[in-house]
Amino acid sequence: MTFIFSIFVFILGLIIGSFLNCLIWRLYKNESVGGRSYCPHCHKTIAWYDNIPVLSFMILGGRCRYCHEAISYQYPLVEIATAILFLLTWQIEVFNPNFTWLLAHDWLIIVTLMIIFVYDLRWQMIPMNVLWPMTALIFIINIFLGYSWFLLLEFGAIAVIFFLAQYLITKKRGLGEGDIWLGLFLGIAFPSAAELILILLLSYGVGAIIGLILMAGHKKEWRSKIALGPFLAFGAIITLIWAGTIINWYLMNIVKSF
Repeated sequence: MTFIFSIFVFILGLIIGSFLNCLIWRLYKNESVGGRSYCPHCHKTIAWYDNIPVLSFMILGGRCRYCHEAISYQYPLVEIATAILFLLTWQIEVFNPNFTWLLAHDWLIIVTLMIIFVYDLRWQMIPMNVLWPMTALIFIINIFLGYSWFLLLEFGAIAVIFFLAQYLITKKRGLGEGDIWLGLFLGIAFPSAAELILILLLSYGVGAIIGLILMAGHKKEWRSKIALGPFLAFGAIITLIWAGTIINWYLMNIVKSF
């Protein structure tokens, strides 16, 4: 039975990932979410059999059936990543008494961060029309999970102040205004000092490594701006799934050695 549920969750994740790809594009083009999917190159309506997550991409060889233009690898990657993350969080929460609320909490965080990761990576903008309602939803869910509203606002404010200070100190060059409000989302979604610190360490650490690689390959210059949102999203997803393992390892191997 557990195996069957795992398959169901994975397929659900693929479907949600496919929807997120559509949503990201529609948000960028300022179009309605309703209506049939279409090829961004020739604008032909995509038939249902060409819109099956991952499978259609493979059958079509990564190209549109009509104009034969390449389909971005973003589409299958987002679908697969969402499916894997849904499955991992389901396996983590399935035996918890607060299973329903925890799963809603985790999946909403994953959906939000997947949108931000792709959108900010491609266009260096954070879609506030997604971030604001998701922040409100996570706030409400965390209330049902037993967190006090004061604690949630406290951590949200701490995160906002941290990113606002960086925004002002670097004179808007270090990060964008959207990253400040992403900080609010992260503070409310992860009302824990240890988890917020872990998110920052992971995101800034990976960001620094990627930045150095890009500069070494002459893809970026020292003063070039790199979107922070994808790295914050990456750090938050790793924290969502493996925070306990990472923090326990740190306490057992690093702190204990001192």
